[in-house]
Amino acid sequence: MLAHDPVRRQQATMNEAAVEVNGLSHRYVRRERVLSVLQDVNLVMESGSYVSLVGSSGSGKSTLLSLLGGLEKPQSGKVVVAGANLGSLNGDELAHFRRTVVGFVFQHFGLLEALTALENVELALMLNGIGRSVRTRRATLLLGDVGLGDRMSHRPHELSGGERQRVAIARAIANQPLLILADEPTGNLDGEAAHSVAELLSSLRRERGCTLLVVTHNPAIAALADMHFALVDGHLTPVGSTDGGELGGMSGAMA
Repeated sequence: MLAHDPVRRQQATMNEAAVEVNGLSHRYVRRERVLSVLQDVNLVMESGSYVSLVGSSGSGKSTLLSLLGGLEKPQSGKVVVAGANLGSLNGDELAHFRRTVVGFVFQHFGLLEALTALENVELALMLNGIGRSVRTRRATLLLGDVGLGDRMSHRPHELSGGERQRVAIARAIANQPLLILADEPTGNLDGEAAHSVAELLSSLRRERGCTLLVVTHNPAIAALADMHFALVDGHLTPVGSTDGGELGGMSGAMA
């Protein structure tokens, strides 16, 4: 089942886990060398949950996000997002899935320099077939929601790093996704801007009822989540919390 319309999307949110991963393994072949980046990964994310994921460089974090977001198809195991078995979808169905079910937030923002903040958000809506008047109105409201109501006509080079990431977040939620995948969303920001962006993602998740998975190297950002996982040598393991609120073992996972 792929949630193509609002009713099906609402049913998927209410009646199913947002993400179910079973026995997922993935490998790449580089110059006749086999790299196993994910090994027998199992994960369940309930609808509306906030999950953090940490791990050292090359541990498989970005690969896992690519598989959950439909950018790659699973080689073995099962990946189900909002009721859709991603391994069984064809190219057109995966493209529709990426446009309507998932919102992506990246470390490097991914904004088009020639477009204003408003136009960058509108572009996501245009690619989903939304008419001009509706997409302009929706993009305007979204930029207001992320605190950029007075910066809509500015182009990316006229915005701070934190402001650019807010535009990227507005773009990510423009099509009302069920799942937001954020890959190091605060990695290029200073401490204050990073905390502000992390709080924004958390609040938008609560307000909109979507599910949020954040990959981060920042323990303070990870601590905002409901559940915490680490990827170590391709294996996914839960990370516990201490009474003081710090995530036990997280610094080791990120070493």
